[in-house]
Amino acid sequence: MTILVTGSAGFIGFHVAQRLLDRGEHVVGVDNFDPYYDVALKRARVAMLENNPAFEQVELNIADRQAMPALFAERGFECVVHLAAQAGVRHSIDHPHDYIDSNVTGTLNILEGCRHNNVAHLVYASTSSVYGASTDMPFSPSGDADHPLAIYAASKRATELMAHSYSYLYGLPTTGLRFFTVYGPWGRPDMALFLFTRKMLAGEPIPVFNHGKHRRDFTFVDDIAEGIVRVLYKTATPDENWNSDTPRVDSSPAPWRIYNIGNGNPVPLMDYINRLEECLGITAEKEMLPMQAGDIEATHADVHGLFEAVGYRPETTVDEGVKKFVDWYRSYYG
Repeated sequence: MTILVTGSAGFIGFHVAQRLLDRGEHVVGVDNFDPYYDVALKRARVAMLENNPAFEQVELNIADRQAMPALFAERGFECVVHLAAQAGVRHSIDHPHDYIDSNVTGTLNILEGCRHNNVAHLVYASTSSVYGASTDMPFSPSGDADHPLAIYAASKRATELMAHSYSYLYGLPTTGLRFFTVYGPWGRPDMALFLFTRKMLAGEPIPVFNHGKHRRDFTFVDDIAEGIVRVLYKTATPDENWNSDTPRVDSSPAPWRIYNIGNGNPVPLMDYINRLEECLGITAEKEMLPMQAGDIEATHADVHGLFEAVGYRPETTVDEGVKKFVDWYRSYYG
């Protein structure tokens, strides 16, 4: 197949594109190389993908209302993995327009491209942040996701509902995946593991928010990529048991699904830091700070639905994953 992967220069997009290439697919990557974080890292990821002749990189913004329809019409994609987005909870508080432009308008352009060009399946990224104010854990796709605490989360919840409308109106199969704290090699510099590693090696203190009381469902990127690819080949279908009197919120009479994709095993932030200290051979100087605006104290993914659908079962423990990240970091940065 020819598969479009948006956000191909991004952390998760890079790993998904690589996995699809390994399966023998032809992949067209789209990315605008936004300078939200180090563009050189993004270019390095794409350079790795371009070693495979079945990969082609296109540089454009998914929010471009002229370029995106033209790309869809020209290439005739069979399937789409939509991972491009403006990320970052804290950044969304000061730059809300970035999230509407990229996450909402950009996703609308993807949906329009899919429906006008007979795309067989759209798989797109959502986030655990949609659970917002809820403390009913483990978080389940059948539970509440309507109290987001930041515009980032609100924009991603909007894309889920937009996808549903296209699945209902046009019969476009769509599957949304709510990611839980993804980490690993080639990661994002604004994420905790990358940030902590850089600061510890530089002899700087690391910021520990919520005084270290956070618990996170840390999920290794290889497990995430495997889950995405499995879902891509499991086209969403209507739920024949859906009842409008007692409606499920994670399925539909339309070909639309929502799943959590995480590790299913929350880890205290301090344990995560301790493992990093072991791998680096450094004891971190910790700056204990209060909770950040828009943040939530804990995440815990119920991944039962994804296991039932595609046999998804994460395989990488935090101990293993942190070591793999540190090994990559030392290799990449010398």
